[in-house]
Amino acid sequence: MRIGIDLGGTKIEGIAMDASGHELARKRIATPAAQGYEAIVEAIATVVMDLEMVTGSQGTVGIGSPGAISRKTGMLKNANTVCLNGRPLREDLARRLERPIRLENDANCLALSEARDGAGQGLRCVFAVILGTGVGGGLVVDGTLWPGHQHIAGEWGHNVLEADGPACYCGRRGCVETLLSGPGLAASYQVLGGPEGSTAHDIALRVGRDPKARAALDLYCARLGRALAVVVNILDPDVIVLAGGLSAIPALYTEVPTILAQAAFTDDFTTPIVPARHGAASGVRGAAHLWPSSQA
Repeated sequence: MRIGIDLGGTKIEGIAMDASGHELARKRIATPAAQGYEAIVEAIATVVMDLEMVTGSQGTVGIGSPGAISRKTGMLKNANTVCLNGRPLREDLARRLERPIRLENDANCLALSEARDGAGQGLRCVFAVILGTGVGGGLVVDGTLWPGHQHIAGEWGHNVLEADGPACYCGRRGCVETLLSGPGLAASYQVLGGPEGSTAHDIALRVGRDPKARAALDLYCARLGRALAVVVNILDPDVIVLAGGLSAIPALYTEVPTILAQAAFTDDFTTPIVPARHGAASGVRGAAHLWPSSQA
């Protein structure tokens, strides 16, 4: 049995899968981020143990986390759940659960899931994108996760898209994440005169009757097309898979390809942009896939 954990800023989701990838059990709880790092470690352990109690089996454990493990320190870095940064999350979980733990960036887990048995199945180069509270990316080549030399492959969310843009928690300004996350879309809407407190979901619902919402979404699509063109120019992937809350917006599949085609260095842009086949479950399934079935 393989257990996958998707550690998000607001929720922790766990899944237990058999060797064939069939779901055996699932559990979801709120992330106790306000209570700090130790509370998050204990919450993850509780989800794992609850899944094992339901299934009556012990499994391998893979974690999809914001950020990545630093090659230099072995600690977590670049997580937007900032209490995780500088902490030995993998080692602390291994000690708490008394077994080896595999931990990868949550977008890498998404990419692995979609490459193995999702929207990128059978394709050589899969670039997967999370568009939600934050913005992340992951890369799988020939069925194998490509984390990169610094373990930052796919981290396009912290490329600077607009140098005079809003400040990002990473210390730069105008990062892709600050502009293309859900809060980024909401901030653009407010700047254009939309009401305070509107969410990305609110904006998507208002597009047909609110010119300000339409303008905010048009700006979002233009930015997304330009940001993805950089990825295409470097990787030229076989498919771009979108996941996260904003990936449900239809315009991302009808308008962004045209913008991307104009920005990419090609006269024949044909790369498909598609939603994740497993939807919100892709990240947690990918975390389980961090362990091959032969080792489960």
